[in-house]
Amino acid sequence: MQEELEARVSRAVDYFMEGYGCCQSVVAAFADLYGMDKSLALRVSAGFGGGVGRLRMMCGAVSGLVILAGLDRGQTEGSDRAGKSACYKVVQDLLAESKAANGSLICAEILGISQPAAIGHYEASPRTKEYYQQRPCAAKVECAARIFARYLASKGQ
Repeated sequence: MQEELEARVSRAVDYFMEGYGCCQSVVAAFADLYGMDKSLALRVSAGFGGGVGRLRMMCGAVSGLVILAGLDRGQTEGSDRAGKSACYKVVQDLLAESKAANGSLICAEILGISQPAAIGHYEASPRTKEYYQQRPCAAKVECAARIFARYLASKGQ
């Protein structure tokens, strides 16, 4: 089991290095566990890149944790308050672990950007050698994937 989870962490980083966004990379590495194929996982998580639509709000890797928590624990009945609360607890626990590891949940803060992007600045950054050298994103993807892997391991998956 640990080897499989470690392979998923590596896969998340590989997806990022192939050009996928932080959220896409984290979600796609685990989505099959919930019956979601890679293509659907990539589409569902695509808009969370760049801190949600490149606005530098919540980190995409962190958003991936939220999506995965919902896939794992999300309630399916509107009246299931206990199920909703259980999902919220998982989300808060995962995000607390991410914040402790990275100092923030906010993309702009993690990147050290003092002025977040504004509406209308939606062009994705080109993935160049310099991009990968300047950005901590691959490490944040790895961290988020590792946090989710530990969560699954604690459940015995």
